[in-house]
Parts: sequence; structure tokens; C-alpha cells
Amino acid sequence: MSEQLGLFGETEDKELPKPADVPKPSGLRVQYFDLETQRSAEDVGGWSNIHKMGLAVGVVWDSQDQKFFTYEEKDAWQLVDKLRTADLAVGFNIIGFDYTVLQPYSDFDLQEINTFDMLADVKKQLGFRLSLNHLAQHTLNAKKSADGLVSLQWYKEGKMDKIIQYCKQDVEITRDLFLFGEKNGYLNYQSRSGNPLQLKVDWNTSNLT
Repeated sequence: MSEQLGLFGETEDKELPKPADVPKPSGLRVQYFDLETQRSAEDVGGWSNIHKMGLAVGVVWDSQDQKFFTYEEKDAWQLVDKLRTADLAVGFNIIGFDYTVLQPYSDFDLQEINTFDMLADVKKQLGFRLSLNHLAQHTLNAKKSADGLVSLQWYKEGKMDKIIQYCKQDVEITRDLFLFGEKNGYLNYQSRSGNPLQLKVDWNTSNLT
């Protein structure tokens, strides 16, 4: 992502190096996606009004281009166009949250994009939700650098560079978690009592497209 706040729209991120285990481009264009909002659920009258939260920043990692693309609200339509080029869009709570936030900026039904929601799959198997941070900590030994509430405060303060960096890191974690699950066939998590557990997953990209 660009750290120059005067530049909007699609920008290449050169700050985060690609880990060695990120696959080289194949014939499929997989796009890992996350966004941050302008407003909280409380600001818009509850979680039933996710569509009113507004796009602050959206970030995509493209497996073909092997780089990040960053979008702010002014160019939300470019983000939609980018996602439409994906053979598979991957995210964490992408269907229930991210697409709902982004939909008001598009005349195209985002549900038509071929999408894999990791959270939906985890909940389907376990019967309950696990956070991205929890799965990243126990599977990747990685941790989110901040949280959504901090991002909202940054938006109020006009600190777009911090939101961009935070969102990039979330996309990086999302990508690496999916790739770990695809390669190894499981994720690690922890029970409420602190016991280490494994969740078997079938995240073969070729079966999801």
C-alpha cells in the first residue's frame, strides 16, 4: 500500500515481504481480501446496519500479481472491479461483513463472486466461531497488530497510513492462514480450558473454484 495520503485508488504495496511459502502464480487468480470501516456498529444503530458503516480502506493480495492493492472510499468501485476478476476471493467473515459494507458502492451483486469464507467454514464444522486472531496465534504464531476499534479511532484522527498498514497485515494473516490450511489440512486452536486442538480443513483451491 501507498503511505502517501494524497494518493488514492489502487496502489502497490512494497512494504511487506512475501513469505517464502507463498505459492508462485498458478492458473488461478486467488484474491485475499479485508477491509476497515469508517464507523462502528454503535455509530450506525447496530449490527443490522453494517451496510451503513462505510469503507475506510480495502486491501487485496492477488496471487497472480503477487502483491497488495489498496483502495480508499473514493475508489471503492475499483475494489469491486478487482474482486470481480478473481477465480476465488478468500476472506474471514467476508460474506457476512466485508461484502455487506462494500455492497452500497456497487451495482453488481457481490454474492455472485466465487468466494470462500474461512470463518463460515470453521463455524460450520465446530458449531461456534473462532476469531482470526485466535487461529493465527495458535496456527501461525502470528498476532494482529491492533483491532477494529483502534482502526476506527485512527479514521477519526485522519491517520489513514496506520489503517492501511493494519489492514495489510490482516490480509497477510488471512492469506497465510488459508495457505497453511490448504497445505497441511488442519488449523490449530485452543479450547476454553486451554487445551490445544486441531481442526481438519479441506481448503484445496482447485476444489473451491
